[in-house]
Amino acid sequence: MTTIVDPPAEAVARDPHWAAKMARLRARKLPERRVSFTDDQALRQAVTEAALGLAKARNAALNRALAQDVPEEQREEWVQTQPDVLAADSSLAGANTALEEGTIRLTMRGLPRPLWEQLLTEHPPTEEQADRGHEYNVLTFPAALISATSVDGMSVGEAQELLDTWGDPDAKALFTAALLVNQTGRADLGKG
Repeated sequence: MTTIVDPPAEAVARDPHWAAKMARLRARKLPERRVSFTDDQALRQAVTEAALGLAKARNAALNRALAQDVPEEQREEWVQTQPDVLAADSSLAGANTALEEGTIRLTMRGLPRPLWEQLLTEHPPTEEQADRGHEYNVLTFPAALISATSVDGMSVGEAQELLDTWGDPDAKALFTAALLVNQTGRADLGKG
């Protein structure tokens, strides 16, 4: 149980808004990080091609606007209303929707420091791993961390299954998302 302590009198004297500041500090949420996986590379390619098609349509429309002496202040609106630009924009929106539907997103949330330290304690490195400078057991800690940080409710077994069956880049991306959400600072330690 966390005990709330009144601020020191000298802190209040230096900063009369200390109570409000402390309330804001207590209300901070743990950081989150999303990681996305898309198996269908054709979806990514379709977005790239549609974006290129939109850029070409806009460029062609702009050239027509210049050839037709459309006033500069009206040119952008004119380009946006051209049928080929509207069609290309719609194509890009459709490709983005398909990509969105074909993408799996997982969310990782940082752990409070005591839970992070407990997890490290529960998965100490082997002697050989410690000699290599590892802070945790590289075989058991990744799945435990992924599970502990998973907002989606992934179990340790499910995390281990993915780590064992996925290719190295995807497995590393999953573990890295769980690790970074616990190791990326959100504080500015510079001069204030």
